Amino acid sequence: MRARAFLASVLAVALVLSGCAGPDHTIAPAGAPQPVESTTAPTPSPHPTATKPPLRPLPAKLPAGLRRNSGVRPVVLTFDDGPNPTWTPKVLDQLRAAKVTATFCVVGREVQRHPELVRRIVHEGHQLCNHSWRHDLDLARRPVNEIKADLKRTNRAIQAAAPGAKVSFYRQPGGRWTPEVLAVAKGLGMRPLHWSVDPQDWDKPNAVTIGKRIHTAARPGAIVLLHDGGGDRAATLAACPHLIADLKKRFGITKLR
Repeated sequence: MRARAFLASVLAVALVLSGCAGPDHTIAPAGAPQPVESTTAPTPSPHPTATKPPLRPLPAKLPAGLRRNSGVRPVVLTFDDGPNPTWTPKVLDQLRAAKVTATFCVVGREVQRHPELVRRIVHEGHQLCNHSWRHDLDLARRPVNEIKADLKRTNRAIQAAAPGAKVSFYRQPGGRWTPEVLAVAKGLGMRPLHWSVDPQDWDKPNAVTIGKRIHTAARPGAIVLLHDGGGDRAATLAACPHLIADLKKRFGITKLR
C-alpha cells in the first residue's frame, strides 16, 4: 500500500510540472483542453468625437440697428471684398479723378496680402470697414467667440497695414446678419453697415446694366454696394465713371458719418 501511495504522489508531482494542472493548481483531467493565453491586444475604447455646434438659423428678416442710409441727401459708395491688386488701384484712380470718397469694406486675408493698398485707401481719404477675415457667409451664425476672434483678427491686420487707421464699421458677408454678430461688432466699437442699393455686380452683369440698376434704385441718402475684389470686376470698373457722375449730379456723394 505504501508503494502505491508513493507512486501516486510521484505521478501527481510529474503532472503538475508538465503543465497539466489547472489554474487553481488542481489536477486537470486527462485529455482536457488547456487554456490558451490571448495574444490580441484589447480594443481601446473610442474617444468621443468633437462635434461642432450647429449653426444658428438666420432671422426671418434683417435685425434692427443696421446702417442703411447716409442720414443726409448725398449717397455713399461702398466697395467690398478687396483690396485687390488688379481692381482696387483702378477704382481709387477713378474716385480721385471724380474728387469723391468711398468706404472700402476689406477682407482680412486680402489686407494681409496687400497692405500697401490699405495704406493708399487711407492716404487718399477713404474710409475702412471690417468685412471679416475670409468672407465667411456663415460667420454670423457661428458661436460668439468665433465671431469675435474673426473680427478682431481682421482689425489687427488692418492696423498692421495702416497703424492708427480708423475702422468704424463692420459689414457682414452676404448681408446675412444675426443679432449675435451685431452685438459683437458693436462691442468692438464698429457700427453694422448694410446697404440700400445692390446692382448685383458680383453676378457680373455688364456695365450698362450696373449703371441702370443704380440709377433706378438710388434715393437720397442711399448706400450703394459695389465690389473691387472677389473676382473679375471689369464691368464694375467700366460702370463707375458714368454712375459716379450720375449720383454726384443728382444727390452728391459723401462719407459715412
